[in-house]
Amino acid sequence: MLLLDTNIVIYAYQAEFSYLLDYIENNESVVSRVSYIEGLGYHKLSANELLFLEKFFAEIEILPITENIAIKAMQLRQQHKMSLGDSLIAATALIHDLTLATRNIDDFDWIDGLKLVNPMDGNFEHD
Repeated sequence: MLLLDTNIVIYAYQAEFSYLLDYIENNESVVSRVSYIEGLGYHKLSANELLFLEKFFAEIEILPITENIAIKAMQLRQQHKMSLGDSLIAATALIHDLTLATRNIDDFDWIDGLKLVNPMDGNFEHD
């Protein structure tokens, strides 16, 4: 099962990356509540982008930020400089034993036990 990073959701809207929608549909995928906030909370969304994201998030399972995820995110931030959003997304993947689908592999490849995939470069498995 895949946890989609926010960037994968955003790229999926763009015509040149429309293959990501098939990738998402063909793999059991979920998102973190963080991606919901980051995606819909962006202040420069066009009306079409907003409509796409509202529909996307209405149709996918959104995992909550639990106490265990918050604790794991704090531990990750203590180990390495990273954004709050990235730490919560990585912690969600770890706690739920999910593979994180992201374009930004380098932001996460230092995390022990985190399974990574970049569906945009054909590099499908990282440890």
